[in-house]
Amino acid sequence: MDAWQDVIEFINAHQCQWSLSPDEGEWGIHQLDTPPHNRLLGPVFPRGETAGVVCVDGEVQCRWGDTARADMTFSVTKTYLAMVAGIAVDRGLITSVDETVSETLTRHQLGCEPMQSAHNSQITWKNFLQFTSEWQGTCCGIPDQIDHYRNVSMQPTQSSRPKGALRPLSTPGSYWEYNDVRINQCAMLLTQLFDQALPEIFTQQIMQPLGAGNHWQWHGYHNSDVILRDGSVVKSVPGGGHWGGGMVISVDDQLRLAQLLLNQGEWHGQQLLSPDWVRSMTTPCDIAPWYGYFLWLNTNHSVSQAAPESSFFAMGIGGQLIWHDPSLKLAAVFRWIDVESTEQIIEKTLLAL
Repeated sequence: MDAWQDVIEFINAHQCQWSLSPDEGEWGIHQLDTPPHNRLLGPVFPRGETAGVVCVDGEVQCRWGDTARADMTFSVTKTYLAMVAGIAVDRGLITSVDETVSETLTRHQLGCEPMQSAHNSQITWKNFLQFTSEWQGTCCGIPDQIDHYRNVSMQPTQSSRPKGALRPLSTPGSYWEYNDVRINQCAMLLTQLFDQALPEIFTQQIMQPLGAGNHWQWHGYHNSDVILRDGSVVKSVPGGGHWGGGMVISVDDQLRLAQLLLNQGEWHGQQLLSPDWVRSMTTPCDIAPWYGYFLWLNTNHSVSQAAPESSFFAMGIGGQLIWHDPSLKLAAVFRWIDVESTEQIIEKTLLAL
């Protein structure tokens, strides 16, 4: 059997078991939250079957499913938010990720109420980007506590405490926690800093130069309004689909974004993101070496034993996996796969290369 055909057949036999309709199954993880926060704030959409593409050195090796269909991508959206943060750095809106967020906002004469407490005023942009901010507060009506003690399958250490139990906060930068409230607060602060909706920034700086399709969307919440300096109102967008919303995008467009990261921010002669920023995104966090800037790293093979340590990943629930590897010149997108079969899919892909 052709090796790529074996990959495709295995994936088709090991698809995500979620229903195709969000009305019939598990969509997002809001169901795991304590009331009254176990509800959707943004839209959710029907999904397609598994689809994907494997590309090596710019050449497509394997493609399956409807790669032009735009689907929710959940926490893969976080990686795209990190790109937007990189644009803020490239434009000089953020002079250093080690600067506190409150200092940045004050310099731009912006209100910084969410960052004014003695605790939150210590938080840097790097803390937000690495999930070490320990930000305390409520964003879009949801308290940061909702994701205290949260476990995600890729993190090496797991908490035995129930998700949402109140946890004593640590000094910013000293504790790693995957927390969707905090990433949403980061997105809201970036919207305020740009004085523009983040999807507009992403369109102008990234998606249009990439030649992406017109079907992708980045949805906010019904209660995520941000008032800009001219009094106009835009939606702040979340870094995933925890409470609905987030990025809806095709495999084909995700491949372009993966190639952009693999190419150190360069696309056909245009430098859309600085190489320094892409390197920063893939630099291990000091206290969580499996994580960069909203990217999962394969340090010590923490994500995959089979993949090289040079690999890095964007991942989301529902079997969303974007695999980048500079040493292999590989960019691969896998949508709606069975999470428990991820390592076998990686192994079979490597055999087929």
